[in-house]
Amino acid sequence: MTTTTQTRRHRRASHFSYSSPPTSAAPSWRTLALLVVAQFMVVLDITIVNVALPSIGAALGFARSDLQWVVTAYALCSGGLVLVGGRASDLFGRRRMFLAGLALFTGASLVSGLAPSSGALIAARVAQGIGAAAMTPAALSILTTTYDGAQRATALSIWGAISSGAVAVGVIAGGALVSLLNWHWVFLINVPVGLVALGLSAHLLPAAAPSARARSIDPAGALTAVGGFVAIVYGVSGAASHGWGSIHTIAFLGAGVALLAAFAMVERWVSEPLVAPAIWRERALIAGAATILGISGILVGTFFLLSLYTQDVLHWSALHTGVSLLPFVGAIAIGVHLTGRLIGRVGSRPLIMVGMALVGIGAILFSVAPDRASYVADLLPGLVVLGLGMGLAFPATSITAMSDIREEVAGLASGITSTAHELGGAAGVAILAAIAASRSTIAAGNHTAFAVAAIGGAALVALAAIAVPSVRPAPGTGAAIH
Repeated sequence: MTTTTQTRRHRRASHFSYSSPPTSAAPSWRTLALLVVAQFMVVLDITIVNVALPSIGAALGFARSDLQWVVTAYALCSGGLVLVGGRASDLFGRRRMFLAGLALFTGASLVSGLAPSSGALIAARVAQGIGAAAMTPAALSILTTTYDGAQRATALSIWGAISSGAVAVGVIAGGALVSLLNWHWVFLINVPVGLVALGLSAHLLPAAAPSARARSIDPAGALTAVGGFVAIVYGVSGAASHGWGSIHTIAFLGAGVALLAAFAMVERWVSEPLVAPAIWRERALIAGAATILGISGILVGTFFLLSLYTQDVLHWSALHTGVSLLPFVGAIAIGVHLTGRLIGRVGSRPLIMVGMALVGIGAILFSVAPDRASYVADLLPGLVVLGLGMGLAFPATSITAMSDIREEVAGLASGITSTAHELGGAAGVAILAAIAASRSTIAAGNHTAFAVAAIGGAALVALAAIAVPSVRPAPGTGAAIH
């Protein structure tokens, strides 16, 4: 029996036993390092601005209700367009799309840091999001096609850890930059990193021909998908000021649902769809992406609420806020380590379920904290429990979602998981911020919003139990990446 035949049978069973390719052909760790640095910048930019929001608002004259758009505009564009970016990487080449996205992201970061007005900053954040939408799925598809077997499991574990850990590191880095320099540097810090990454890409990224035969990017599908996502998030974000039952909110939510329904119909009619109908039968990918969407929403929404609460209610400095999250980063590292040791023994599903249960418990701890919370007694336990849950759930979900992806649709699959990650963050901020803003005080709003986040964690436990297949790399299989 050939190795290829064995692999196919394992895939059909949704139970994977990874075998390492010959060490002599092992790809370099340096390629993976470049890809995760790029992903780190993309995810970092969702939260690094959170602790800088009060400074940005004061400097550029933002209304308090409009500040969330500094976060949401970026996450919405990167998430709404990432499906297009994933399809484009299959059509036009992964390396080419990665370089184009990285160049745009770096340039837009420079413009964001030098923005003279609120409108200029939002426009630059939109451009950053477009660059991220091109870069992220190309990077993930390069990863999944460069590494195989145990190498891929290891690489995806690192990718998942970066995606969750960068959210917390963004708050820490943002606090340090605002306190030691000024808010401009939360954007300008990307420029030297991006330039170095562009220089190294020519030497480290494998050159490959486009993997898809189709030559259309499905503009009708792209417009309806992006329009639907934007309308829904815009409607949710405005619910706090207009009311959940207002014509404004209902109209945008209804338009978003109608556009997504139109997207589903378009994909059945066109000859070269943006998302081929067959991809929805990939259980591991779709269930994994749905879980990633929920995890990201809780994670990014939590940090948005905590950043405003610690600075506006507890009157902490930006640096104090950032340093207070170090235990969260440490807990994520412990969770990722445990995932690497346990996933070959118990499979990915139990780790996702336990991880999301811990995330829900962490949210409950925040929801019952007093209005004037103390760090050690009230906030630290929630941070540790939430971080441990994220460290377990995120890498296990990433491995599950990308475990059975064919090379010719690697960019599209990467686009789907990246869409879930980015739109989850945008929706999480919009929903939890709207819930919090509906109460009379910041503290009271946080109590309600965190209670809703806890319910979301419980729902994700149920989703994992019912719909997510359990992927289990062979115990003791080591990665051959060097």
